Amino acid sequence: MAYEIVRFPFDGTIDADGHILEPAWLWEEYLENRYLDRAMRIGVDEKGLEYLELDGRPSERTVKGVLGLMGAMGDPDARPGPDRRYMTSMPYGAGDAAERVELLGRENLDKAVLYPTIGLLWECEVDDPELTVAYQRAYNRWIADFCRDSGGRLVPIAHLSLADPAASAAELERAVADGCRGGFVAPFTHSRKPHGHPDHDPLYAKASELGVPIGIHPTYEPGWAVPVRFHGMGREREFFYNVMIRQGAQQAFLSFFAMGTLDRFPELRLGLLEVGCGWVGSFLDRMDAVFETVSGSGVTLRMAPSEYFRRQCFVSGDPDETAAAHVIDHVGADHFMWATDYPHPDHPGSWAKALERFVEPLSDATRAKVLGTNVSRIYGLDQSA
Repeated sequence: MAYEIVRFPFDGTIDADGHILEPAWLWEEYLENRYLDRAMRIGVDEKGLEYLELDGRPSERTVKGVLGLMGAMGDPDARPGPDRRYMTSMPYGAGDAAERVELLGRENLDKAVLYPTIGLLWECEVDDPELTVAYQRAYNRWIADFCRDSGGRLVPIAHLSLADPAASAAELERAVADGCRGGFVAPFTHSRKPHGHPDHDPLYAKASELGVPIGIHPTYEPGWAVPVRFHGMGREREFFYNVMIRQGAQQAFLSFFAMGTLDRFPELRLGLLEVGCGWVGSFLDRMDAVFETVSGSGVTLRMAPSEYFRRQCFVSGDPDETAAAHVIDHVGADHFMWATDYPHPDHPGSWAKALERFVEPLSDATRAKVLGTNVSRIYGLDQSA
């Protein structure tokens, strides 16, 4: 199904997780001079296929030619090829701020909280903490500029890393001062230390101090972390991976409970993005049940895990979920959002119609929270930028 521009019938709606397609030149233009020889770039091989270059070498994880598919939302027939180029295949509003604001108006969306595209691909292959933070700092400066003249309708979120928590804390402070409304981290760490490990506390302390949320967003992951335990798959492996992609974020999220992070930082707001939300009820039930057994005796929490979730956490659902609406009020309507994922290829291009079905069972009050009030409150979008 091709992407449809459909006007959504409910006012006050905010996209909690949209994406932009960063320009290919971003890291050459926004990196500090001392890193320019290590800038991220898009190259073209002898067959005319584009590839991502990281620190002077071709990416191994990002398949050649796939960059041109990053904006193929709603096009199941899109295939890599020399005629499918990243910069020339961008759909409307994916790489131009004025177009994106106009698209929001046509679809009756008040705002869109924005996350990267290339920014979700490279971190699994760059294990140098200094270069990682430099790449992220360049993106964060660019996305703040991209959103700056949108009248608050495009909301920048800073890309952060747990490779160097102190440097990332400093970058979060700089990015928030520049207009970013929060930060996000990948669902893995190169050190393999859980996200909730005390070594990462400098970032969470800074987010708490600044009053901005930290989200966990799916990205490409190192080979050891990819949630596919089987061999013998061909092209169907991509389907398998995308269905199971939430597992990495769920494990990262769980570590904040297992290691007492939410107890240490009661002001920290922690979110899960692009992993669905219908599973949250059973997840909380399982945490609470295990917490009451001998298996939970090593967890240093003063309350049941679900109480910390209701105090500090939020999750973004997908419009095409059909069971989620039946758990939202049970868990707590204040903790749920929705997202388009526009313009990425792993969702169909019919979010408006699907979202109408998603919210149809909800009460007026719950629907308003899920569609926009929650994201506005959690990210402080009703405050002056």
